[in-house]
Amino acid sequence: MEQPVLHVSDLSVGFSVRSHVTDVVHGVSFDLHKGETLCVVGESGSGKSVTARALMRICRPGRITGGQILLNGPEGTVDITALDDNDEAMRAIRGDRIGMVFQEPMSSLSPVHTIGAQITETILLHRNMTDAAARAEAIESLRRVQIPDPETAIDKYSFEFSGGMRQRAMIAMALACQPEILIADEPTTALDVTTQAEILRLLKRLQAELGMAVIFITHDMGVVAEIADRVAVMYHGRLVELGPARQVFHDPQAAYTRHLIGASSRFSIARDHDRGGTLPPAAPKPLLEVRELDLTFRKTTGFIRRRTKEFHALKQVSFTLHEGENLGIVGESGSGKTTLVRALVGLLNADAGSAMYRSKDGRSFDLLEPGALRGAGLNREIRMVFQDPFSSLNPRMTVEQIIAEPLILEGRLPRREIRDKAAYLLNRVGLPQAMLTRYPHAFSGGQRQRISIARSLAVDPRLIIADEATSALDGSIRSQILDLLFDLQTELGLSYIFVGHDLGVVRYFCDRIAVMHKGELVEIDRAARICQQPTRDYTRNLIAAVPGTDPDHRRLIAAE
Repeated sequence: MEQPVLHVSDLSVGFSVRSHVTDVVHGVSFDLHKGETLCVVGESGSGKSVTARALMRICRPGRITGGQILLNGPEGTVDITALDDNDEAMRAIRGDRIGMVFQEPMSSLSPVHTIGAQITETILLHRNMTDAAARAEAIESLRRVQIPDPETAIDKYSFEFSGGMRQRAMIAMALACQPEILIADEPTTALDVTTQAEILRLLKRLQAELGMAVIFITHDMGVVAEIADRVAVMYHGRLVELGPARQVFHDPQAAYTRHLIGASSRFSIARDHDRGGTLPPAAPKPLLEVRELDLTFRKTTGFIRRRTKEFHALKQVSFTLHEGENLGIVGESGSGKTTLVRALVGLLNADAGSAMYRSKDGRSFDLLEPGALRGAGLNREIRMVFQDPFSSLNPRMTVEQIIAEPLILEGRLPRREIRDKAAYLLNRVGLPQAMLTRYPHAFSGGQRQRISIARSLAVDPRLIIADEATSALDGSIRSQILDLLFDLQTELGLSYIFVGHDLGVVRYFCDRIAVMHKGELVEIDRAARICQQPTRDYTRNLIAAVPGTDPDHRRLIAAE
């Protein structure tokens, strides 16, 4: 076999904890060959991202405590572990020989610099070019990742791009210097299934064109089944299994790998479920009735000649949520899913329509009225879990303070009971009590989402609106969280509005599914019927974009 482009031997990475260093990655070894896709999987906190960052020496405050990383090329072998993090030779490798696509493009891209300026900076750092030549190369990079009208897009800012477009821009930046290795850290986690399918096909096409090796970090075993040549499974900082994709899926050796594959199989859209797709007992009472909800965004530009641009985000949306029901809302990015739920909780002002909510005491309130939640005390009954856990958690508050805040504002429990309840809720979402004193930055994306869910449960609500609440979680933790939400539903009589882009998860969790497209609710029915007998072409396209579960039968990317 030819020499690997990357050789990792017995790699260990540690973090300083008080007076000593604690390893979080223990003795990881693997080879990566030219043109190969190695998928690294494992639950949140297993060490996937830390290992990837160590390969580029950007894992501070952690540091490499043992092992060796060898980067092979035509000009010889470079021992990355022998270089300093800020060594000129190491900076020359980053972005040039090894590129990286990070998990959260919105926080990875500068909001005050144009997309073009950021890509051009990378090119000028590694290539001896004029500014004009670098700009032309940046435009070509955007064209390579299929961003429409790259000559105009290059001068836009990250906030002007959709989630999928931002991810494409990140890929363009990572590939601007045509690296030998691309590290993609959860690049499709927050994307809808159709955009995810486009990104996966794009990466495969670019990999074939450039002949680069790819390390793809993900918690989605469906994505692994679609793109992986080999699979590395990590658990508690250790590599517990490494092998060809077919072997890992069909004959897993490690118990944890079998657990991961089993948890993932629960979310097949073709599978029948005991709970999802079955409505509560006969004749449930309506909890929320939304009628003809309409919302238009308006933006005024110009100083002398004022112009107003309008975007019709929600168009006459109507549906009913019953007591004890789980209603899923699916659709592509920009379809209006998040706009809809934000209007229901008063974060956006609707132009027309009504959303009549029946409170615990039997009274009816229109949630679209200004200040309805706070004025009627409904913010105790209706809680929301947001899509981005990092931006929705106060970085200056400990986990205990974050979970306890709704209880303190409610003012019904003494301080000691509030602490006990915070510890109980943290334990219920799968995190130990010892983490109460930590701050959000000390957690992985999946762990932060669990904290957000614990906070939403603090005041015993009746309705939880979850906006992509499980998108950052791996399959096993996702199963635990959804089963926890089922248990709490039984205990507390909860109802859920569950916004998601993963149709398998929505199929598993929800009784009915509402499909949105360009601000309209185009189809709503029982979950099983939507997934197995959709009536609209748009719904069929969504289902067709769901990744498969077997590397021998790839749905999105033809198996070789």
